[in-house]
Amino acid sequence: MDRLNGPADLMIVSDLDFTMVDHDDPESVALLRFNALWEAYYRHNSLLVYSTGRSPTIYRDLRKQKPLLTPDITIMSVGTEITYGDSMVPDERWKQSLDHNWNREIVMEETAKFPDLILQSETEQRPHKVSFYLEKGKASKVMQALSKYLETRGLDVKIIYSNGIALDVLPKAAGKGQALKFLLEKLKDGGLKPIHTLVCGDSGNDAELFTVSEVYGVLVSNAQEELVQWYSENARGNAQIIHATERCAAGIMQAIDNFSLGPNVSPRDISDSMFKRKNLSPGHEVVMFYLFYERWRRGEVENSEQYIQILRSIFHPTGNFVHPSGVDQSMHQCIDTIVNLFGDKRCIDFHVWVDCVSFAEVSFRSWLVKFDKWESSGEICLVI
Repeated sequence: MDRLNGPADLMIVSDLDFTMVDHDDPESVALLRFNALWEAYYRHNSLLVYSTGRSPTIYRDLRKQKPLLTPDITIMSVGTEITYGDSMVPDERWKQSLDHNWNREIVMEETAKFPDLILQSETEQRPHKVSFYLEKGKASKVMQALSKYLETRGLDVKIIYSNGIALDVLPKAAGKGQALKFLLEKLKDGGLKPIHTLVCGDSGNDAELFTVSEVYGVLVSNAQEELVQWYSENARGNAQIIHATERCAAGIMQAIDNFSLGPNVSPRDISDSMFKRKNLSPGHEVVMFYLFYERWRRGEVENSEQYIQILRSIFHPTGNFVHPSGVDQSMHQCIDTIVNLFGDKRCIDFHVWVDCVSFAEVSFRSWLVKFDKWESSGEICLVI
């Protein structure tokens, strides 16, 4: 967040599984569309927040499997952990705030009285979260009884059931909504509170996000039954919350348009994009360049000298590309290399995306641009 010198234009707070990430889409088409949109138009002055039920361990696993951008902030373990940046620095103040009237040992003692509660894997058991599997038909009865038992033991807890299978026991002060409120207050204190915030979800543990005041919200079209029911009972008349007609990341982009929060057309949705450049920003140019690079290597554009000349016209003859290894090469040399790669990834599940694009003007019309470039072939993601 160091790049911000004032309030963020937009903060997107999104669940991951079946919200930002569509596990039924093996090529991650909508997610890649969102990635290009975010890096081209939003990264430099907005904030991307993932709010997930996943623990840090399986969150990292997901990032290895899917083309997820690096978030500015990650809320994990159903709102019990907040971390910052790619290095995931924990928010110690948030952790301390959850200790009030919370005793994990007592939770384990009381939940052991319910044979229908099956502990999830060890990675999903966190300092302020105890997680189980529970059949949907038994959920209501177990939750009511367990809540009374824990209250009798003097604990303030929150029991959340989601996806028709998962039950989480948390401190009452925890949860995705509470974590977002804490985060917004912290950003406000630092003079960075977003002008607009959009929350996005698909399951029961996302419902709290939509109760935070002054936010826009979107249930993606594929939202789970428990969240759709919550929406019907609590928010159907709220103009700031919509149930999208598009799945997952496509539904998030639909909400950006619906609430007029900024550009919503992904560069990936523009055909012949090299001919329709607008010189919006260095970040936009980087996204467009690598989108062309992907299409060129997949053989999806015409093998034309005209395209190559357009590429050369974009970059100043003295422009350089410096690889993290220290290799320094002129942009025109890079373009010469690309010419020989036409179609080498044809008929392969090959995708390219850029991440963490940042830029600064070092002299008149000269920019220093930093970014990570990722490539994937099949299920393997590599940062280049």
